[in-house]
Amino acid sequence: MAVIFINDREFQTEEEVTLLELARQKGIEIPALCHHQALSPYGACRLCTVEVCKEDKSRLVTSCTYPVREEGISVYTDSPRVKQLRRVIVKLLLARCPQVKLIQDLAEEMGLEGSPFPLHDQEECILCGLCVRVCSEVIGKNAVSFSYRGAGRKVSTPFNEPSEECVGCTACAFVCPTGAIKVEDSDETRYMEFWNTKIPLRRCKECGITYTPENTPEYILGKLELPKNLLDLCEKCRRKAVAESLSNYDVTSRSVIIKK
Repeated sequence: MAVIFINDREFQTEEEVTLLELARQKGIEIPALCHHQALSPYGACRLCTVEVCKEDKSRLVTSCTYPVREEGISVYTDSPRVKQLRRVIVKLLLARCPQVKLIQDLAEEMGLEGSPFPLHDQEECILCGLCVRVCSEVIGKNAVSFSYRGAGRKVSTPFNEPSEECVGCTACAFVCPTGAIKVEDSDETRYMEFWNTKIPLRRCKECGITYTPENTPEYILGKLELPKNLLDLCEKCRRKAVAESLSNYDVTSRSVIIKK
């Protein structure tokens, strides 16, 4: 156990817990745009920066990537240096994405007005990298990644071509903090506009409605041991099939056999 101070309050914590995790466990708010508890720390947005002090020395660090490894440090989440840095970061984000409500709300909280030099009127991506990491770390695919450098940096599919790796799970849209990734389902196709990718939708073998991207069931079967015919059904028909299968429940083997 390590003893540290956050905003002059003493806390005990296990070593290797990050400052951001500890602060949130104790109800201390630290803003962050690129952090998700299911993903590895990245430190892209820099909004979670805090001031760490020890032995009359201080430095600014990103709390999501700073594990507690030593005792006696003092952490300040709202010092003048921290507040000033966050204001600069939000100003830059506001210049990049002036129409994104999340950024507008952060600017309003900090007393900032709209950027006088907006770079992109319609840009919504803040380059937090959440979509790239969830695709790689959780889904196990690498359908999207960062490309280009400097002001031209963006997230895209390889060569900006429709992705053959994308399974249409929409995890990237789920974790996107600004709503930049939009998903549109038609009767036959799921369109991932941000990735310029169209994926045919599979029809339920029972009722005939489209319910999932064509390659998603095969991907799930590769990860989990599930009855193949169960994934050929939409959610409603799947529940019905499971309910009907209870009459075939084998008490000895404790297994459920889905009727064909």
